[in-house]
Amino acid sequence: MAKYEKTFKGDFNQILNRIHNGILHGSLSASYEDGSDVFAGGVQCAVRVYERYSMMGKNRVSLSVTLMGNEDNLHLSAITSGGSQAVFFKINTFGEEAFLNCLKGIVEGK
Repeated sequence: MAKYEKTFKGDFNQILNRIHNGILHGSLSASYEDGSDVFAGGVQCAVRVYERYSMMGKNRVSLSVTLMGNEDNLHLSAITSGGSQAVFFKINTFGEEAFLNCLKGIVEGK
């Protein structure tokens, strides 16, 4: 499991769309699995789950993205999972790190 969190300012819908499109166009095997949107008390929250195939680990890796926003104040939390073939502990997290780095590049403009 790998995790990335960032608090920053921006337009909620613009950032959410950039993340969604960037992930789907960042890998041929990336897919959007499901999501949820909530707006309550002036706070927006979007949860998105993506998957892609990891050539290195020869398995699928998931990425859960949660974006919360209150006006232009945003908080992003992203967690990967599934990047190992071991039974009792993780021995290969290259796929998870690569998927998370894809998201970091999208958010940080790299």
